[in-house]
Amino acid sequence: MYRSFYGLTAKPFNLTPDPRFFFNSRAHKRALAYLRYGIKQGEGFIIVTGDVGTGKTMLVSTLFQSLSRDNVIGAQIVTTQMQADDLLRMVAAGFDLPYQRVTKAAILRSLESYFRSVVDEGKRVLLVVDEAQGLPRRAIEELRMLSNFTYKGRSLLQSFLLGQREFRTTMRSEGFEQLRQRVIAAYHLRPLDAEETRGYIEHRLKLVGWKGDPAFQPEVFEGIHQFTGGVPRRINTLADRLLLYGYLEELHTIDVKALDSVASDIIEEQGGTTGAYAKAGGLAGVNGVDYEEEGEGDDHRAASDASRARRPTPGPDPTDQRLQAVESNMASLTDAVRQELSLLRQALLGSAAGKPASASEHDGAAARDESTGTRDKD
Repeated sequence: MYRSFYGLTAKPFNLTPDPRFFFNSRAHKRALAYLRYGIKQGEGFIIVTGDVGTGKTMLVSTLFQSLSRDNVIGAQIVTTQMQADDLLRMVAAGFDLPYQRVTKAAILRSLESYFRSVVDEGKRVLLVVDEAQGLPRRAIEELRMLSNFTYKGRSLLQSFLLGQREFRTTMRSEGFEQLRQRVIAAYHLRPLDAEETRGYIEHRLKLVGWKGDPAFQPEVFEGIHQFTGGVPRRINTLADRLLLYGYLEELHTIDVKALDSVASDIIEEQGGTTGAYAKAGGLAGVNGVDYEEEGEGDDHRAASDASRARRPTPGPDPTDQRLQAVESNMASLTDAVRQELSLLRQALLGSAAGKPASASEHDGAAARDESTGTRDKD
């Protein structure tokens, strides 16, 4: 819709990874260098991790473009909590080998035979496993066992493992020592910074014929970075929506007001809160909106405070009132008992006033008085 309005030759912010749009940020450039280094080595494991949407799959798509000139035959599989035997079948399918209604032993023999034939042709074999964080322990162990295949003094298979952040914890856990010893490089892919976010957006726009229409206010790039946390997939979503909004409003300059409007729509779609976008970085400083780390905005806090102010002040608790009445009655009863004891002591002393008291009687009276005083205090 907005392509013809802005004179673009294609959509610049598709969610599907397209190597044509690969942006050489510092993190992506380094990660790609690790992968290419691994190909040159021709053995072991390369591990690349990163949060959702940071561009791991884009890295692999970009890498596969250069495999043919490096004499590498590659296969990529995406795992989803599959067991060890199913993973082996996926690997076989990735290299166009039979995998249905065959035993595990037959699959292993088929893989080894195929790998050897590739080496005889002067080429190498690369297996890329995406979403590796979903693999159970036994499945990861099967990948390690595949790396044990050797022929003519060289490893038959090299593997790249791509996964989300939690895969780093998996690799550090007990029982993976043998696999860790085979890892020749590992890298964690981080989001773009503010400067790279602007470069990423302009890079994609220029690839589809952007000539400055629409123009972007400088504050918009900063706002996009803050709202998306620099995650490429989120940038694509927000930027695409901004261009659509600009087309609908016939804008030739994307300003902070447009960004705030689109951001508000996304927040509302997330259930009326900042949702995943805020947790990744939040919308801060855009049109006066400032979200905290927990995703609570000033507007949400103000609404909450106003709601509390409108609530009727709760009256006294009836249970507390009854307890207070009981305590008051007990205090009055205690005072009455003390008065009765005092009168009784006076009467006893008055009846004995006519004769002098002996030392023992005096001591007994004192003891009784002391005992009575103790009870009074109790």
